[in-house]
Amino acid sequence: MRARVLVPIGNGLNSNEETTYVYRQVGARVDEIHIEELMRDPARIGGYHIIDFVGGFIDGDHVAAGIIQANRVRNRLRPEIIKFIQNGKLIIGICNGFQAIVKSGILPAIDGDYTKQTATLAGNDSGRFEDRWVHLVANKNSNCVWTRGIDRIYLPVRHGEGKFTASEETLASLRRGNQDVLFYADGQGRPTMEHPSNPNGSADGIAGIADPSGRVFGMMPHREVYWSPFNHPNWPEMKIEGKLPEEGAGIVFSRNAVTYVAENL
Repeated sequence: MRARVLVPIGNGLNSNEETTYVYRQVGARVDEIHIEELMRDPARIGGYHIIDFVGGFIDGDHVAAGIIQANRVRNRLRPEIIKFIQNGKLIIGICNGFQAIVKSGILPAIDGDYTKQTATLAGNDSGRFEDRWVHLVANKNSNCVWTRGIDRIYLPVRHGEGKFTASEETLASLRRGNQDVLFYADGQGRPTMEHPSNPNGSADGIAGIADPSGRVFGMMPHREVYWSPFNHPNWPEMKIEGKLPEEGAGIVFSRNAVTYVAENL
């Protein structure tokens, strides 16, 4: 089955074009629909296999990053989104999108509860906007569909409120369920709390989490940015050394999702 992807847009989101391009490169059909249109007709969500909540500066981050979008999801879209998840479909949130689905309670969905907020994304410990590339390492025991085959990856972050924080009880649940999927790492691939490798001070070095099913996933780093090898900050040196890849490593997340749809839905 050819995957159909829904990319909600509007109100300051700005990563939709790269996101849409990548999905089309891996064979999916994509529709960008304004979030206001979805709120008027939430049932449209059911016609898709994947929802991608992209990043940007939704609502200008004026109240708190992603919180207004989270309220839209919670108050107007949540019943359809829960039905979407129960039907075995996939959701991803990147940066602003991650903030929104965490603050709406869609993630981490401890014990399968998609209605209760148990974590948040807070201001970076550095007290400033962080715009840099970071090393990430994946939890090999996670069942996350989106990160299959990933061991280590190098991606950019662009955020002022990316510090993943939760109660010790919630963090312990994430560890037990291997829902802590991606970690900020040092150059040797070891999860770290040290700045700037951990750009925001996230608890346990967490950069991304999944729900218990592994089909709903969110992370702060922008995987859609690294769609081309020429977007890597060191591409000239890589080209000289003959190490320039054919495509950007960030494409793997979308390819994993599209493959899952083809094989399971």
